[in-house]
Amino acid sequence: MTSDILDTIFANDPDGLLNVKPKSAAPTDYDRMLQELQEINAFYESHGKEPSPDSGDIGEYRLARRLETFRNGAVKDNQAIYNADVYGLVSKRSSESNKEIVPASIDDILADDDLGLLGGESSIFNLRPAVKKAIDRDEADFVAQRKPCKDFAKYEPLFVRIQQDLKIGKRKLVGSKLSDLKAGGYYIYNGVLFFVESIEITQQDGVTPEGKHIYKNGRTRCIFENGTEAALLKRSVEKLLYLNGKTVTESSEDVANEVENTFGGINENDQACGFIYVCKSLSRDPKISCIENLYKIGFCTTSVQERIKNAEMEPTYLMAPVKHVTSWKCFNMNPQKFEQLIHNFFGTCCLNVDVFDEKGHRHVPKEWFVVPLPVIERAVEMIITGQIVKYRYDAKLQQIVER
Repeated sequence: MTSDILDTIFANDPDGLLNVKPKSAAPTDYDRMLQELQEINAFYESHGKEPSPDSGDIGEYRLARRLETFRNGAVKDNQAIYNADVYGLVSKRSSESNKEIVPASIDDILADDDLGLLGGESSIFNLRPAVKKAIDRDEADFVAQRKPCKDFAKYEPLFVRIQQDLKIGKRKLVGSKLSDLKAGGYYIYNGVLFFVESIEITQQDGVTPEGKHIYKNGRTRCIFENGTEAALLKRSVEKLLYLNGKTVTESSEDVANEVENTFGGINENDQACGFIYVCKSLSRDPKISCIENLYKIGFCTTSVQERIKNAEMEPTYLMAPVKHVTSWKCFNMNPQKFEQLIHNFFGTCCLNVDVFDEKGHRHVPKEWFVVPLPVIERAVEMIITGQIVKYRYDAKLQQIVER
């Protein structure tokens, strides 16, 4: 075959079928890392701060998790990453643009451990081999077992709704407890949002003849926002979320509707299920006693007086006596839902303080709010009538205002 014949063939190719573009090389892991770092840099340029893992915005939370991964891994020593890290967010190198807002790195803290509290065989970072092996296995399964979700089209609108709810504050991201996992719940692990559609329990709580505790377990069906699904063990998902995950709270609107539908119509046949109560701290600690309009909004199944009688011994009561201010008896409803709705409504006014118990362990109580008592009472009334979904609390005005 001569070159003239080849020229003729290519010249008579009106549809361009022979114009094959050279195959581009597949992106490497570092290519993806550089792209993610550029997204982090763009966030920093736009907001003047690094992304926060405590943010209710999924996009910011994902960037924060990736930034933490960069800092804790060997990637921070890669020259390409170092060059792209123009604001020193990964390497923590000083620069005029960020030296005042970047805290010390973990390496700096460890290097400054003069008493050796963070090193040696007893270091808090030295997990027992069996524990580390179990965590690594669970995390590998969490990724490896995923497969395309064939009916993802019916879940995609739900993920869009969840992200929108998080953006406008109807839902929040909270730390996960080992008991949080439930069918119908939404969670985030390493920046990935997923939905637990079902949990099929095949193993109940129990004790082996040797005395070893057996935990309730079974297979779940988890749907991920990237269009994949996995049948993971319930205990594996719980452990990973507890270590490095977030729980997406229920929508304040949905909770309010449930409360409205089940709160009214009380008669002599109904049984009380508990009390929502408000109490005031009698702490002598100056950082507590100086706060005006500080109240705890809690729930108990016993009488309020019985619940608070040992308040000075419990971190949830700030390790100090409290005064019972007011309470509501709950009927025909899930009282935890009622309590959750109150907490979501006043979430921006939650007290942020460290409390240490008698053993020196640190606690962060989450049921104390800086809100005037009349506003709390009004909010409860609006929940009962169902009006709460149309309003929000303005912390600056200290008033309930329309959305």
